Amino acid sequence: MTRFTRRAVLLGVTVAGAALVLRLPQRTLPVPTPAGRLGLDRWHASDTLGRGESLAALLGRRGLAAADAAAAIQSLEGLIDDRRIPAGMQVEVHGDSTSPRPTDVTLLLSEDRILRLRRQGEQWTAIEETIPWETDTLVVRGVVTSTLYDALEAGSAPFLSKGARAELAWELADIYEYRVDMSRDLQEGDSVRVVFERATNPSRVNRIGRILAAGLERGGQELQAIRFVHADGKAEFFDASGKSLRAAFLRAPLSFRRISSVFGRRKHPVLGIWRAHRGTDYAASSGTPVRTIGDGVVIFAGHKGGYGNVLEIRHRNGFVTRYGHLRGFAKGIRRGRSVTQGETVAYVGSTGLATGPHLHFEVLVNGVQRDPRSALRQSAGVALTGRERTQFDEIGRVALAKLGMPSGPLR
Repeated sequence: MTRFTRRAVLLGVTVAGAALVLRLPQRTLPVPTPAGRLGLDRWHASDTLGRGESLAALLGRRGLAAADAAAAIQSLEGLIDDRRIPAGMQVEVHGDSTSPRPTDVTLLLSEDRILRLRRQGEQWTAIEETIPWETDTLVVRGVVTSTLYDALEAGSAPFLSKGARAELAWELADIYEYRVDMSRDLQEGDSVRVVFERATNPSRVNRIGRILAAGLERGGQELQAIRFVHADGKAEFFDASGKSLRAAFLRAPLSFRRISSVFGRRKHPVLGIWRAHRGTDYAASSGTPVRTIGDGVVIFAGHKGGYGNVLEIRHRNGFVTRYGHLRGFAKGIRRGRSVTQGETVAYVGSTGLATGPHLHFEVLVNGVQRDPRSALRQSAGVALTGRERTQFDEIGRVALAKLGMPSGPLR
């Protein structure tokens, strides 16, 4: 499953949104002088490096003689190892309309990096270029009707590519992951708004930069998230009162997740009978990493009846979290091992009474299974103090002002 697909599936609430572009100061990198600019007397062809294919084979397919291809690859020495170029890389070959022999080759290594190879006589030289990105700031807002992903997509479609729209939804979900499970906790009529940076290159490719502030309104109350950078350079999100959004527990044990059943009663897919399902199932591909939702100590790692391979972790507040149907455990995971929040401890599987790959997740309080949604509901984290609080108050005023800006372009 692709990163985009996993992320799109996670988010369970949509907004019919609207986006506006803020005319704020921009950061622009110097534009490098492009090599091999096409004119009326030039030709070019594009191709993609196939899986297991060498760069020499691709260049040969695009008209370079063996000697030219070898010389072109030799010019890359010190810039990139041609044996480690990933499949899927785009390659452009340019030439003079008076001759079929190519004169320039462009390797599009990433959205940020290009290698341009130019032939002069029988010699080839390579130049590395950094693609310039221009940064501006957007505000996206909307009202929940279906899924967060679709809502943000609707609001930002005129301004962001498909991949960037997906990334924005995931980044927003990550910010709130200690306080809100976006796939279950949002309801129709809730609203969301977010201020973030957008980077765009000369080819109009765009991507998400820093999220500066966000507001998530549920049941008439909004939880703000304001970005603040500590003196050590570490960035963290705080609510409007200066309290960290971080909590003792993450709200879900999978980074890429989609829920197949929630706490309550359901028909067991294997036994075919109705019984209490004391936990939450997260459907995911076999092998998906499972993370511990909080610091703790492993108290069981092995096989246990219908759970199949199961992992149990006791946390400092006495809670026990249980992860079932696992394919296996991460290296070093055994009884007595200490684990830290977010650490990969196991992998999704389908062992025990399971019809397909998924993670069964439970929270036990005093030995009794509890609804994870209520058991993991945490209060706000540590508050800023002293000089940092003063700095945050000023940043917060600016951030909240941007969140409150009316729809439409700012003048």
